[in-house]
Amino acid sequence: MDPPEPPQLTFESAENIILRWDTTSSEQPRDRTIFDGGDRHEINQYLDAVDEIQRSLESATLTEPDHQSKAKTAIRIAMARLEDEFRNLLTAHTSPIETDCLVDPNFSFKKHCRTSSSSDGAVLPAESFTDDEGLESSTCVSYRFANRICEIDSIPSDAISDLRSIAERMISAGYLRECVQVCVGVRRSCVDASLVRLGIEKSSIDDIQRMEWENLETMIRWWIRAARVSIRMVFASEKRLCEQIFRDLGSSSIDEFCFAETVKGQALQLFNFAGAISISPRTPEKLFKILDLHDAMLDLLPDIEVVFESELSKMIRVEAAEILSELTEAVRGILTEFENAVLNEPSKVAVPGGTIHPLTRYVMNYMCLITDYKQTLVDLIVSKPELRHSDDPTDVEFEVVEGRTPLASHLIWIIVILQSNLDGKSKHYKDPALAHLFMMNNVHYIVQKAKGFPDLKEMIGVGYLKKLSGKYRQLATSYQRSTWVKVMHCLRDEGLHGSGSFSGVSKSALRERFKSFNATFEEVHKTQATWLIPDAQLREELRIQISELLIPAYTSFLGRFRSYIESGKHPETFIKYSVEDLEADILDFFEGTSASQQQLKRRSQ
Repeated sequence: MDPPEPPQLTFESAENIILRWDTTSSEQPRDRTIFDGGDRHEINQYLDAVDEIQRSLESATLTEPDHQSKAKTAIRIAMARLEDEFRNLLTAHTSPIETDCLVDPNFSFKKHCRTSSSSDGAVLPAESFTDDEGLESSTCVSYRFANRICEIDSIPSDAISDLRSIAERMISAGYLRECVQVCVGVRRSCVDASLVRLGIEKSSIDDIQRMEWENLETMIRWWIRAARVSIRMVFASEKRLCEQIFRDLGSSSIDEFCFAETVKGQALQLFNFAGAISISPRTPEKLFKILDLHDAMLDLLPDIEVVFESELSKMIRVEAAEILSELTEAVRGILTEFENAVLNEPSKVAVPGGTIHPLTRYVMNYMCLITDYKQTLVDLIVSKPELRHSDDPTDVEFEVVEGRTPLASHLIWIIVILQSNLDGKSKHYKDPALAHLFMMNNVHYIVQKAKGFPDLKEMIGVGYLKKLSGKYRQLATSYQRSTWVKVMHCLRDEGLHGSGSFSGVSKSALRERFKSFNATFEEVHKTQATWLIPDAQLREELRIQISELLIPAYTSFLGRFRSYIESGKHPETFIKYSVEDLEADILDFFEGTSASQQQLKRRSQ
């Protein structure tokens, strides 16, 4: 047998219920709340009383002026009470988001998750989330957490139902503005607190740009994680809450207005950090963190479009898109600045021993890091490097290859201008042989570094690397000519014979020739032992080439003329080097050691 329906309230009984909860008439109603007491009978009775008073006003059944006045007074009292109840309910169930979500997106909250409509379709298996009581919540078919919107139902469903009941009556009575103001005020504070917990601080653009870059790098890493949680969880959950309370009540856009007013300031403050970074001075060391920011914003943009989809939130979508565009321009600008810095790096002091220049190491390490962002840069770099006119004093050769991507062309262009700069630095060496050795070392380093990173090797291309390899071998040949032609000149036969076709060897000329060889080789040995080839394999290859050039020629010269010297006085004065001595001394070349270090090495052997 169904329970009897409650008796219909009369205007008088409804008025009495409203007045009984009037906070201005007695102390008791101030200390108690209707909706948070757990008494469903009281709650329903009060709502019915409000409905009855409102029906009476709308039906025009209250013809007498004093009844009209009483009804209007009762409604004002009821709305004041409902406004307080609405605020109390929201406040009682409002708390900042747990920062655990930064580490564990499945922390124990009841969640409702959905995928972004613009996702790439990489769907993971369905997941079920449970609340603290172990009750199964809605099933979530989602992508990995980094690509999904995850809405938290932080207010219980019965409280949502009560909030909606209050909102419905306040809107019906013409108190929409008051209701929305309360919701915005309470929830905005909650969103503020959540963002503070996530590390989003209120800072001006000037404040951010005055910070040391090392500190900003740390902040960027944290901001990216915090932005993901803010957009996909904090703002998305706030939007869902506004929909749960206001959707289909009164105006169709109440929920959208409430959401926009609640989070607009915080969203713009969140983006303010990325915006400040995007317009900061464009220096090469900022490239990779700005690329991280760019990729994070690009990844978040589809979710921003979903969360802030309404016309009332358009300014937030526009702001996010503009910041992404500014970050894109910042990346392109930094790469241009990097090119200019490589071409015009001003150091004029020659590096000792002709070793690898710090600029070469810096540029190649930078390029290897660039390949970590290959996919992003392939999309951002849309034009080939600008070629210089032939009358430009810094004109360098650049070969345009059909089918080469703009990113690959850009990387090769950097290598080209790096070589141009290094070529200028090589002019600071007084010894041409050392200048060739310096260029050989640096070009060889460029080749080996590129070969060691598959992505860089692939983008530069095997053909270009072969061209560079040929260049450093050519430089090795140029070094040999600059150094060893004068040494080999001492081992020639010309000028050693006296006048006349039957004349013998001139001993005086032969002695001078040996002395000349000794002095020349000793000087080369003394000097070039202090030169440095850091790469062990390249160092050994060049020593072998020197040995193959020098040792056979010296062995032959010694074999032909040793007897002439040994038959005279003090032969050791002229024949100072045996073949074994030369072979041992060649092992000293390109070690970067001084004469004293060479002597210590000899004694230890």
